[in-house]
Parts: sequence; structure tokens; C-alpha cells
Amino acid sequence: MIQIRPLSRDQSVPMDLLLLADPSKEKVLAYIQSGSCYVAFHEQELIGVYVLSSRSQHTVEIMNVAVKESWQGKGIGKQLVRHAITEAKTAGAHTIEIGTGNSSIHQLALYQKCGFRLTSIDHDFFLKHYDEPIYENGIQCMDMVRLSYVLQAD
Repeated sequence: MIQIRPLSRDQSVPMDLLLLADPSKEKVLAYIQSGSCYVAFHEQELIGVYVLSSRSQHTVEIMNVAVKESWQGKGIGKQLVRHAITEAKTAGAHTIEIGTGNSSIHQLALYQKCGFRLTSIDHDFFLKHYDEPIYENGIQCMDMVRLSYVLQAD
């Protein structure tokens, strides 16, 4: 049984997990300050995390979704994304957005399975905003693929 809850004030930010999904500690620290961090536990073991951030009055963005490597491929990511959708609906958001790299094949599949639709591509995003090249699945991560999920009509 997986429990997902907001990170409590007495808990430290699970930076090791967050860095699995975003290798820039500076960027993670910036959106952790402005967003809400949610953590997933199996019994006492921290196995996943996501960060939800308000983009505008009616739009929120999932800034990071990460699952401990030993728990990947077991549906935890899908549970985290679905939890984020529920939280966004509860907060009254109309749209939830997420971005991932062009090389993030598994994440692109996951988000679409959860109902997200491709909306745009931010060309050269990772080349412009990250100092070191990122490779996944033998592909250089260069472009940010943006997806969105409409929760309710405006």
C-alpha cells in the first residue's frame, strides 16, 4: 500500500530523488521553494516524490516526478501523476501541465497514459538551460516536450 502526502515541515526535501528527474540542483531548489512537494511511502520507505507549482490562477504544473530506482516500473509514477491531478482539481485548477525531455520515452508514454496531450515543443531548452549534456535511452535530451491535461473548461 502506497501513501502519498505533502512533505511535512520537519522532513528534509528528498533531493536525491528529485535529482533523478532533474539533474540541476539549482533548478530543483528554485521550484521547491515556490511549489508544493508530495512524497510517497511504502511502509516507512520513501519511494517517490513530485512537485506541484501554480503557474497562473487556473493552471498548475507538475515540476518533477521521481521514483526510487528499485521501485520503478511498478506503477508508482502513475500513482504520483494521478495524485497530482486530484490535487490540482481540488485546488480548483482548470489545467495541469508537465514538461519532459524529448529523450524521456518512458515519461512521455506515462503522461499520455494518464490523459495528458502534447501541446508544444520548446526547442533547445536543455541545451540552453543545462550546463552538461543529458542523455537518456541513447538519445541526447535537447528539447522540452510540453503536455497538458484539461481538468475543467474555463
